[in-house]
Amino acid sequence: MQVARRATVPDGAAPQIRDSVRAVPGGTWLAGRNGTRHVTAHGTGRRAAGRPRDTALDTAILRAAARELAEQGYGGMSLGGVAAAAGTTPPSLRRRFRNKLDLALAAINALPTEPLPRTSADPRADALAPLENLQGNLTRQNGAAILGALLAEERRHPELLERFRQRIDKPVQERLLQALARGVRDGQLRPDLDLEAAVSLLIASLYAGRQQPRPTPHDWAERILGVIWPPARSQEDDPP
Repeated sequence: MQVARRATVPDGAAPQIRDSVRAVPGGTWLAGRNGTRHVTAHGTGRRAAGRPRDTALDTAILRAAARELAEQGYGGMSLGGVAAAAGTTPPSLRRRFRNKLDLALAAINALPTEPLPRTSADPRADALAPLENLQGNLTRQNGAAILGALLAEERRHPELLERFRQRIDKPVQERLLQALARGVRDGQLRPDLDLEAAVSLLIASLYAGRQQPRPTPHDWAERILGVIWPPARSQEDDPP
């Protein structure tokens, strides 16, 4: 609750007194009785609560924006189209997002992702898991289509692709790097392996495969990891 502070200053008061009153932050001169003026200054109390935000509408807007981004691309995406798809109006949408770029960034940041599993005692399994996770995240919720739209805008709006990479790629890269480092340490991978280059090659192969006319095979993660880290042979595979 805000508390008003009232000071009464006669018209003949000294200038320095008037100046000190006039300098009260937020002070307003009000006409008073008997030739006096009053100044009221409000404190910095908490603003009265307004209508609670509709979180269901927020979710609908972000989902609609992600669909528009995947289907129309960033250039074809419009605030009016997103508002209509979300069942709201452009003014309501603009109260939440200043422009289309802010909306697109928020939609990317809200993309649903499958969390990475916990690490295990097997470093190769821990390298395979994030690759499978990445493939799944690109498959669900039009992730690959959104990526294609962002790649088309990389020169004009690089922040869109960077936000996508932070959301989708970065957790996978970090986990994969840790697993490969454990493989080198345990002697399962060559000691001179360039870890960062290996991570980039493994992840980039999935994106490159998305540009091919044929679909990415379901066992892509196992096949691509096997190029640099073949699975350990069991005793049953050894010749007698």
